[in-house]
Amino acid sequence: MIKKCLFPVAGYGTRFLPATKAMPKEMLPIVNKPLVQYGVEEALDAGLFEIAFVTGRGKRTINDHFDTSYELEHQIAGTDKEQYLHGIRSVIERAVFSTTRQSQMKGLGHAILTGQTLIGDEPFGVILADDLCFNPGGDSVMAQMVKIFRQVRCSIVAVQEVPPDQIHKFGVIAGEQVRDDLYRVTNMVEKPAADEAPSNLAIIGRYILTQDIFDYIKDTPPGKNGEIQITDALLRQAKAGCVMAYKFKGLRFDCGSIDGFVEATNYCYEHFYKKQAAR
Repeated sequence: MIKKCLFPVAGYGTRFLPATKAMPKEMLPIVNKPLVQYGVEEALDAGLFEIAFVTGRGKRTINDHFDTSYELEHQIAGTDKEQYLHGIRSVIERAVFSTTRQSQMKGLGHAILTGQTLIGDEPFGVILADDLCFNPGGDSVMAQMVKIFRQVRCSIVAVQEVPPDQIHKFGVIAGEQVRDDLYRVTNMVEKPAADEAPSNLAIIGRYILTQDIFDYIKDTPPGKNGEIQITDALLRQAKAGCVMAYKFKGLRFDCGSIDGFVEATNYCYEHFYKKQAAR
């Protein structure tokens, strides 16, 4: 039912300057793999093989990464270094990539709307590469959400509990609990103060959206900072129909921050790279 996944990757990555002055933040390496590749692999793991990028100025290297580099492949063909390309070759073979450009940075809602030309009239996943998620020994977060979608057939946001001193960084939901890990959304607030938050359940960078979300975004006026917030559009959708919030199983690293990026690098080094190197 779902085969497309949208990646909004047009942001400037200002928290990582000067590293991101000429390099997309999504191409910053977590050990030996760029951040965005982890997200694409998660989408593929969930059965979403049509990958759509909403890019911006200076983001060409993202597309280049998911293309064949004939000169490089020729140079290392038959050497022991060729093994390092196995992972990205598999991604390129399994996925179909498309790209459109967001001409102005007007918020996540606007970025998703920009991707409509690539998505068309069908439900789709959204992965924010800044949020790096793992679920060792189980389904990836997006794969978990695809299973939920097959049951509820409506938009879904991934949520996790966050402490009060972090709540102002997120969109936050309130909802009617359907089961231990699933809520029917009744309210959403973008980056509230701790004493104004409707709950401690914060939205993270994983969504499944039904195709009517584009109409809700078009009718959503700019919110905080003059940006079109996806939370505002989702709240309209929730009040008109249904939006579910899923408390996912797994770990999340905020790779949009320096601290989270370092934590993710350490985790991947210990749990993935060292094990591969020992083989």
